[in-house]
Amino acid sequence: MTKHYTAQQIVGVNPITAMPFTAGGEIDEVSFVRLLEHLSASGAQGTTLFGIASEFPKLHDQERDRLAQMFVSTLAGSTLYRAMSVTDHSTELAVKRARYYERLGVDALMLLPPFFLSPNPQAIQEHIFAVLEAVDIPVMVQYAPGETGLAITPEQLAAVAARYPHAVFKIECNPPVDYTRDFLRLAPQASVLNGYAGLYMLQMLAAGGKGVMPGCSFAEVYVRIYQHWQRGETAQAEALHQALLPYIQRWMTHCEYIIQVEKTILKRRGIIATDYCRKPGWPLSSDDSQLIDHFIRDLL
Repeated sequence: MTKHYTAQQIVGVNPITAMPFTAGGEIDEVSFVRLLEHLSASGAQGTTLFGIASEFPKLHDQERDRLAQMFVSTLAGSTLYRAMSVTDHSTELAVKRARYYERLGVDALMLLPPFFLSPNPQAIQEHIFAVLEAVDIPVMVQYAPGETGLAITPEQLAAVAARYPHAVFKIECNPPVDYTRDFLRLAPQASVLNGYAGLYMLQMLAAGGKGVMPGCSFAEVYVRIYQHWQRGETAQAEALHQALLPYIQRWMTHCEYIIQVEKTILKRRGIIATDYCRKPGWPLSSDDSQLIDHFIRDLL
C-alpha cells in the first residue's frame, strides 16, 4: 500500500541524488540504480532528484523522463520518501510537470521558483501558487537566492505557508538561521529543511528546522549527526559536524565545485563508475584529490 506523506513527514536527511554519467558523458543507468540502492540503505529519510546537485540544467527532456520513471520504480519498496524537483521557468510547464510527477507516484515535489530574465515578484508568487494548487502531495518551495538572484521576504514566505498546508520550505539563503527564525515566528506551523551542504545543519535544527538536504556522496555522515541530535547527544552531534565543517566550507565556495567533489567521492567509494560531470564543470586539483582521500579516511 502506498504511503501518503504530509508536509510534517518530510523531515530528516534528504540528500539530492547525483547524476552518474559514463566517461563519454551519457547517462549511466547502472550506476544510477546502484546509487539509489545505496541511499536506500544509508539511514536517510528521503532523497530528491533533479536538484541543483543532480545537474538538472544539463539533462535532455527525454533523459529526464527516463530518469524520473527509474527513480520511482527503483525506490518503490524503499523506506525513503521520493521527491522530484520541478525546475521549469514557465508556469504552464511547471504545472504540467508537477502533475506528471504526482501521477508517476512521487511522494513529494521540490519547486525551484523561476528566475531566468528576472520575473517580477508577483509573477514568481503566482508561479509558486499555481504549482501548489496543481497537486495534493507536499511541495518543498526552494529559497536559494544565491543561486537564483531572487529575494523573498519571511513575510512573503509566511503567506505561502498560511495558504498552503502541504507546502514545505527549503531555505538556503546564506546564512539561513536568522531568516528561518523570522519565518517560523510568522508561520510556526511550517516545516523547514535546509540545503547548502548542511553548513548550518545544527543551528537550523535548533532554530526549528526539521531536516537537511545535502549532497548524497556522504549522506551517512549527516545521518549520524541527525541521529545524535534526535537522541539529545548534542556534544557528539557538534563534534561530528565540526569535523565535517572544514571540508564542506571549502567545497561549497562554488556549486560546480561541490558537485564534482561529490561525484569523485561516489566513484572512490565504488558507488558509481565514473566521476564525469557534464561541461561546463569544475576541474579538481591534486590538492583537492588529496583532501578527498583524507575526508574518506577520516569520516567514512
